[in-house]
Amino acid sequence: MNRQAQAAVLFLLGGALLHAGTTDLYLRYVKAGLRPLLLASGAVLIAAALATAWYERRRDRERHPHPEPRVAWLLLLPLLALILIAPPALGSYSALRSGTALQKPYGYGPLPAGDPVPLSVVDYASRAAYGHGRSLHGRAVRVTGFLALDHAGRPYLVRMALNCCAADAQPVKIALTGALPPVLRPDAWLEVTGAYAPGLARDPVNDGPVPYLKVSSSRPVPVPRDPYDETWNT
Repeated sequence: MNRQAQAAVLFLLGGALLHAGTTDLYLRYVKAGLRPLLLASGAVLIAAALATAWYERRRDRERHPHPEPRVAWLLLLPLLALILIAPPALGSYSALRSGTALQKPYGYGPLPAGDPVPLSVVDYASRAAYGHGRSLHGRAVRVTGFLALDHAGRPYLVRMALNCCAADAQPVKIALTGALPPVLRPDAWLEVTGAYAPGLARDPVNDGPVPYLKVSSSRPVPVPRDPYDETWNT
């Protein structure tokens, strides 16, 4: 691979990063807060490609041909993967093979307005498990996540929480009771409305706390724009 070809690969890779960063595609790989860094990386790669091409065009001394390392063409693999393959968000298969990542928060803010109260999976689970449901008493809640069914058929509402990127995503789980749909399909996204239910289940993978939610109604919803839960670091 000569310098001109290297510049072309860099340009295409930078363009692919910019494409991902200006659409929702990047949310399949990294958290939304990293979007500026992703766009900056794409811009730097494009600038490097243009500088390389300009430099090569200005070289006027005689070149001595020599074989280029063929391994350099492997740089095309991540580019092709980014362009041709849009991986699905992690789902029930990953969730059931990882223990809940729920951790005790530093504190709880006031509940949002509304009836029912819209809460993330992480927010509801932490209030129910570590706050013993005190802030949830007397309030109906609405939570959205995907379904996971364990080996015994017990249903969980799950959201994968990110620290940085999809590679470190970990599940936070809510055990569902009450008025559940007659057919439960793993990985289906549901918006459930219900109320705090006392008691805790234990995650069979790491013995972590899994709070209950008593469902009063539910409805299927499309996969959200950002399938990961980013309240993890807030």
